[in-house]
Amino acid sequence: MFDPVIAPSGTLLGLLQRGRGDGTLHALTAPRAEALAALNHCVLRDPRHDWQVENRSLYYARLYLDLNGELDEIEAHLFEVDDVFDTEESRTGLALAVLGHLASYGRRDALELLRRYAASGSNWAWALDELALRDDDAGLRALAAPVLARFGTDPEGEAELAVAVRDAFEPRPWRLWADDPRESVSTRVRAAQEAGCFDRWQRQMRPTGPRPGWSVRAVFEWAQQGVERGAALHVPAARCLAAVAGPEDRPEILATAEDGTDGARCTALRYLADSNDAAALDLIERAVATGSAAVVEAALDSFERMRSIAAVDRARSWARRPDALGAAAGRMLACLGGAQDRDLVLAALREAVRGEGPDAPTLWTLVDGAGRLGIACAAPVLRHVYRETASSHLRGRAAHALAATDPSFPTGFAVECLWDCEETTREIAARHAETGDARVVERLRRLAADPAEEAEVQTVVRSRIGPDTAAM
Repeated sequence: MFDPVIAPSGTLLGLLQRGRGDGTLHALTAPRAEALAALNHCVLRDPRHDWQVENRSLYYARLYLDLNGELDEIEAHLFEVDDVFDTEESRTGLALAVLGHLASYGRRDALELLRRYAASGSNWAWALDELALRDDDAGLRALAAPVLARFGTDPEGEAELAVAVRDAFEPRPWRLWADDPRESVSTRVRAAQEAGCFDRWQRQMRPTGPRPGWSVRAVFEWAQQGVERGAALHVPAARCLAAVAGPEDRPEILATAEDGTDGARCTALRYLADSNDAAALDLIERAVATGSAAVVEAALDSFERMRSIAAVDRARSWARRPDALGAAAGRMLACLGGAQDRDLVLAALREAVRGEGPDAPTLWTLVDGAGRLGIACAAPVLRHVYRETASSHLRGRAAHALAATDPSFPTGFAVECLWDCEETTREIAARHAETGDARVVERLRRLAADPAEEAEVQTVVRSRIGPDTAAM
């Protein structure tokens, strides 16, 4: 997928790209044409760095409803010639998901667009999944012929059809088509369903990897073979090692952790860390100093998984190191440290923002730690991360941390979080937002009545507007 270009956080486009609540609030007060242009830009050029986990579709769909936005630009995007050549899901996935939400809100034009695209678009499977949740039986049955026409009737085409049926996220259309009165439809779909089930059985009967009776040496060799094929197998290999290794194998494992091949060394480090071996911490420190990039990464990951008192004590001595091991130590203290470690966690948080910016991967753990430890002095840094990060998940974590550290959160960021794109962020806002603000009361009522809102959010919202509605 392309690397999205994110506009500055103070602009309408930048706010909408980030999925911030202030994006909706600003769009509703901006000139309608300007707001729709920014909204279409976001939907047609997915701004998410990780489109598989970050939410935007419901957020953008709600704004289309509020602006009474037309779908002409989405239609042009879906059916332009690029759809034939660029078949990546990331090009059209967000637009299709937005249409799905709009269809659930009763937008007939969105439903018709999904039907047309499912019949002729390259990302038809995504559109079909959206329709499986929203369309009626008649609408889905009408798509049977154009979808099946995508697959040839030769053995290769039937095999591709079986894979499509097997991997379908939503099985409802295929089940309908299996009972279709048209023999040409139902026969093919039933055969594809049976082939998919047989394929699963075959794969289960042909497992690959370690077998009972393997030696420690065989496990190390298997892990190294994975490295040579470009696959990191040290995590499952370490689990295998735990099953086959005995006390007599410890010298070999220690020697491999100190100076083995990359795959074997990563496996040994993981095994020793998971078993809290007394030598694990020294070997991890040596691996960070002398290992390849893959070994360093595995060593740091193994260290951060440790939960022993000795590991936390070592983290306190490593936390001031200006290298990757020092950063890992800061993350461990953020997860496991106590009140005495607040200064170290705060220093790690500040250094990460200063050195890597507001989207640094290390911030996820450090932001959580600042909230867990109640580090009030971290509030200014947390506010900066909240405003600037392009990750809606990291912003949500910053909101949780601010709720625990910033007394101004209920009357500040919590209010805009009620419009945030992430349901967990809306949930924390519903718990904390000050109801003296009329916008908060109205928003809580709307979320409570919205059928598309997540159940967890609605539970919290209704607890706020239930018996005390009159007092609000």
